[in-house]
Amino acid sequence: MTRHIGILTAGGDSPGLNAAIRAVGKAAEGCHNMQVIGFRDGFRGLAENRTVRLSGGALSGILTVGGTILGTSRDKPHKMVVDGEVHDMTDAIVENYRANKLDALVCLGGGGTQKNALRLAQRGLNIITLPKTIDNDVAMTDVTFGFDTAMGIATDAIDRLHSTAHSHHRIIVVEIMGHRTGWLALGAGIAGGADVILIPEIPYDVQSVADAIRKRVRKGRGFSIVAVAEGAISQVYYRVWKDITTRLQKAGSRQEKKQIKAELTALEEKHQDNTIHLGHELEALTGLEARVTILGYLQRGGTPSAGDRLLATRLGTACADLIANKKYGVMVAEQAGQAVPVALDKVAGRRKQVPLDHPWIVAARRVGTSLGD
Repeated sequence: MTRHIGILTAGGDSPGLNAAIRAVGKAAEGCHNMQVIGFRDGFRGLAENRTVRLSGGALSGILTVGGTILGTSRDKPHKMVVDGEVHDMTDAIVENYRANKLDALVCLGGGGTQKNALRLAQRGLNIITLPKTIDNDVAMTDVTFGFDTAMGIATDAIDRLHSTAHSHHRIIVVEIMGHRTGWLALGAGIAGGADVILIPEIPYDVQSVADAIRKRVRKGRGFSIVAVAEGAISQVYYRVWKDITTRLQKAGSRQEKKQIKAELTALEEKHQDNTIHLGHELEALTGLEARVTILGYLQRGGTPSAGDRLLATRLGTACADLIANKKYGVMVAEQAGQAVPVALDKVAGRRKQVPLDHPWIVAARRVGTSLGD
């Protein structure tokens, strides 16, 4: 009998999503005689049963296209806004899964998607996920598709900023995506020859950063490139954050917890302009002009790199094979060059951060790059 599978993309858009959709669809249809439907706009489309048939024609010509032909959203199955109110739409999702006679559902996304997919698997649905995010922070996989493209874009931006920094004898502070992990800033910073790289895993001392820049000036290098992950934090911020979170863990009453959470929220909101504030601090401490460039969504758009197309194709075709073998409740991970199924409960709720002894960290230090500590 013909088997039916559904596929959706959730969370932020990322290069390589269409390559993965194409790989799953073509392998499922061409090698395993399955029928594939897509759900528009992530879990919301699944809850609202908005579908599109993904046959040969729909999958043609999308390998090199950025974004996702299915659309995406950050909606969560158990917390979805409907008519202005938050509802648990899990029952509707289960009903639509069955109404479409699905044998499996493929969810493409990052850390949040892995958690949402696990919840659906725990409701009895046959779920397989693929790891997508430019941040490269999904646990249990060596790399996520989207990361290679974003790192190339950020590296190119740093390359271009070098000429401006050199010509005007300035500090150029370039903010690179990465809320809680520094893979993207670290990789692009090393590849682009940044003089300072600041990542969330290593709280920085602004005086140490200024010292590194002044040292360059004394050597006749009157400009510096500072690559900053958007989630990079100062040592001062870290100490305050640590104090607040420690008090929150020890808090007894609900009212006390509420007050401490409000402090934490205020601290995080203040941190949102951290990169701009850092630029002002470095300008004051070094006497050099500082300019801030925030790359933002530029890093997520455009044509996926050859590396991301290849990775998405390998993981997508492996996904179709796993469905054919009725292997569910897993994420298809990249491990040592192989596509490996990993149980979703080992992935969901975990984040892959940069180890402090990682070879990239070691290499950065050995070429004289300051990491701000």
